[in-house]
Amino acid sequence: MLYIRNARIKPIIGKDIENGSILVENGKIKAVSEGEQSGTDGAEVIDAGGKLVTPGLVDAHTHLGLFGTGVRWEGMDVNEMTDPITPHLRAFDAINPMDQAFELARNAGITAVGTGPGSANVICGTFAAIKTYGKRIDDMVLKRDMAMKIAFGENAKQVYGESAKKAPMTRMAIAAMIRETLIKAQRYMQDLEEYEASDKPDKKRPAFDMKLEALLPVLRREIPFKAHAHRADDIFTACRIANDFNVRISLDHCSEGHLIADELEKEGKPCIVGPTFVHPGKPEVRNKSFETVKILIEKGLVVAITTDSPVIPLEGLPLCVGLAIKAGTPEAKAWECITINPAKIMGVEDRIGSLEPGKDADIVIHSGNPLLDIWSAPLYTIIDGKIVYRA
Repeated sequence: MLYIRNARIKPIIGKDIENGSILVENGKIKAVSEGEQSGTDGAEVIDAGGKLVTPGLVDAHTHLGLFGTGVRWEGMDVNEMTDPITPHLRAFDAINPMDQAFELARNAGITAVGTGPGSANVICGTFAAIKTYGKRIDDMVLKRDMAMKIAFGENAKQVYGESAKKAPMTRMAIAAMIRETLIKAQRYMQDLEEYEASDKPDKKRPAFDMKLEALLPVLRREIPFKAHAHRADDIFTACRIANDFNVRISLDHCSEGHLIADELEKEGKPCIVGPTFVHPGKPEVRNKSFETVKILIEKGLVVAITTDSPVIPLEGLPLCVGLAIKAGTPEAKAWECITINPAKIMGVEDRIGSLEPGKDADIVIHSGNPLLDIWSAPLYTIIDGKIVYRA
C-alpha cells in the first residue's frame, strides 16, 4: 500500500485538487480525495510537499524497444524491409525492455507507450501498448495488439520504388496494395464464416493465411488502422480507405492537419500529431506547425502529441507539449494530449490516462510544471503502484 499526501493533484478527469491525497493498493488507485484519508495504516507514505501530481505521461506512437539505443543493424528491429505487405508482424515479438531508452523514459515520467514497426512498409504489422517498466515484455503489456500500422507517402516509395525498383513506386500503388490486401482479407473472413456456420461434414476450412488472419481484427473493428500520413492528400487517402472498408483508424503524424482542419472535423477521426520539434528533413513535413494541435482541438477532435521516439527522445515529450502551448494550445487540453487522449486512442483508457479509483497506479510527482518549466523534473515515477524512479 502506498499513500501520497500533501499533493497538488491534476487528475485530468475531474477538477484539480489544491491539497489532496492518493491511496494506492495492489497496484491500483483506491482513492483520490481532498485533504487526508483514513485507512492508511501500514502504507508507505510519500509527502509530496505541495508538488504537482499527475497521471503518468503517455505517448501513443513510438518505436520504443524496437529501435536500439547506441547500436547498429543488430539492434534495429523496427522495419522488415523485405516485403511491403507484412500485417502478420507483431511488435510484441521484437521489443527489448532492457534497452536504455526505457529507463530514460520512465525517469522522465513517461509510464506507457504505443510502440511498433516503422513506416517502411505499406502494411507494417501490429503496435503494442506497454508500460515502460519491466524485464519481460509479457509482464509489461497493456494491449498486445493495439493497432495495425499502415503507411502512406514517401517512405515506402523510397524503400521499394526508388531503391528496389518495385511496387510501390507511387501513391497510387500504396493505396491499391492496401485495398487489394483488404479485399483478400474480406473474402478470407467470409469463407471462414461460411465454414464455421456450415453443417456439411465435407465442408473444408479455408487454407490458413497468416497475413490475412492478422487483418481480421481490423475488419471486425476490434483494433484500428494506425495510419502514418503527413501530407494532406495522404491523410485523405487514409480516411477514404477506412471509410470504404468500414474500419477504424487513427491519423498519425498529421503534419498538414491544420491545413485541412474543416475536413478532418467532418471525418471525426483521432489524430496523433508530431514529431514537430525536428528539422523538416523531407518534403512531406515542410508544412508542419506547432499550431496543428490547437487547431485540431478547436475542431473537437481527440488529439495526442507524439515524439515518434527515437526521432525525438521520449524524455522530450513535455518539451514538445510546452511548445504546443506556446503556439496557443490551452494548458488543460495539452495535458489531455499526453494522458487520457493517447490512452483513448490506444484503447486502454479504462486503465491509464487519469487519476481515478480502479485505474492502474501510474503516477508522477513533479518538481514543477513540466509543460511550462524546463527546469521541472520528476521526483517520483510510480508504475502499477511501484516506485520505479526516485530523484
